[in-house]
Amino acid sequence: MSEELLVRHCSPTLAGMKTGSLFTCSYKGEDEMRDALRRFNRMLGKKGLRLLPLRYRDGRALIYVYRPKKLFCDLQHTTACELLRTCGYCTETPERCIVHLIKRLSEGEDFPHEIGCFLGYPPEDVCGFIENKAQGCKCVGCWKVYGDAKAAQLLFAKYRKCTEIYTEQLAKGKSIERLTVAG
Repeated sequence: MSEELLVRHCSPTLAGMKTGSLFTCSYKGEDEMRDALRRFNRMLGKKGLRLLPLRYRDGRALIYVYRPKKLFCDLQHTTACELLRTCGYCTETPERCIVHLIKRLSEGEDFPHEIGCFLGYPPEDVCGFIENKAQGCKCVGCWKVYGDAKAAQLLFAKYRKCTEIYTEQLAKGKSIERLTVAG
């Protein structure tokens, strides 16, 4: 797992703008992947970031990069709590929610749609996606928007700009540790 991969897929999370990001990466062995995750967690943990493997399958790992403090706040939202409870989550702690998410991911090929709650998506959009079976959204960017399309589009533009800046800075030699905002 490279710094380039993290920057390409997680810049808004590294910058503290977003709760979490997901990406997949190839690996030769689970031990090698665990070593890479440990190294990044040691480096970025002091900045308030955490990296977890959510699933290993067919030589690819699904990696969750997130800010635990932001996740705690996001999961306190009434709509998010209600949604997660209806999906069988115990919402007492974010850690218990993540354990349940890992279980849900292992049960099937598809992503459980409530995963948006773990990525900082507005709960109304996560619920709208589920209720409307991914149809009839107002716009599409990092996610399908069912609520405030104008606010979402502004946020999508900020995320794109952040990724562009982070990619440039990494190419100029700035380390991932220096690029990551403490939070």
